[in-house]
Amino acid sequence: MTHAHAHAPAHASAHAPHHPAHDSHGEAEILDLDAQVLAEHLTALTGWLPVQAPPRRIVDLGCGTGAGTFALLDRFPEAHLTAVDTSAPHLQRLREKACARGAEGRVRTVQADLDAADWPDLGAPDLVWASASMHHMADPDQALRTVHDLLAPGGLFVVVELSGFPRFLPAAAPEERPGLEERCHAASDRFHAEHVPHRGADWGPKLTGAGFTVEDERVITVDLGKTDASRREAVGAYALGSLRRLRHSVAEALAPEDLAALDRLLDTEGPGSLLHRDDLTVRTERTVWAARRTG
Repeated sequence: MTHAHAHAPAHASAHAPHHPAHDSHGEAEILDLDAQVLAEHLTALTGWLPVQAPPRRIVDLGCGTGAGTFALLDRFPEAHLTAVDTSAPHLQRLREKACARGAEGRVRTVQADLDAADWPDLGAPDLVWASASMHHMADPDQALRTVHDLLAPGGLFVVVELSGFPRFLPAAAPEERPGLEERCHAASDRFHAEHVPHRGADWGPKLTGAGFTVEDERVITVDLGKTDASRREAVGAYALGSLRRLRHSVAEALAPEDLAALDRLLDTEGPGSLLHRDDLTVRTERTVWAARRTG
């Protein structure tokens, strides 16, 4: 089974859905592309969820532009969902999508900072979904306890977390600086170890410590391989947006030759643009925990 969820690729620092959007439009585009390119994997994940009965009330924490929201609504057609995010533009985009789908009556949006001491009233949901958002919490242990108390007894909490940015290029690319993408990832890992310390955490013990019973945990690998022509444009745009966001956190750490090579890939008007390549793939990993409130 494969999957990668939505709160996108640039995933770690770029996608902090519950934090103020510093580049709301650019981030929204990446979130939407992530949802488009990886839709079948998200569908597979929602199909796997170990629910005891179809949930009627769902909360999506750090919903972004709604990839998880709409996958869950498709999976559970009788459910109503509360989508929570700090970004007003993201929530507006989500509402527009809900209207376009005829699902506006099933979706409520709530703008909230989940680092605040008091969360808004989110009801007593049967299912809480948090994809690529928990590692951005200032106090994730407190957030987990809040979710535990929020859930209805027997309710399920699903945490989807990221291994880092997805990979797109072959190891030998670009020709003048082979291995560039891996060096960018290494620099990004160092940056995020300092600035996003909870990325890559083992959420199983944290969930248990908050009172949950962890029912399942799995690592999900996505490897789309070379994309066919019908998907190539979306994958190219996804890679371009993701590597642009990656550049923000690694530029100062790269050798000048690497930064120049990266900029050539990101130059959509130049001959070395990512958009001219036919060898792009999408490779990433996610870890998913399904935890139940048993008391």
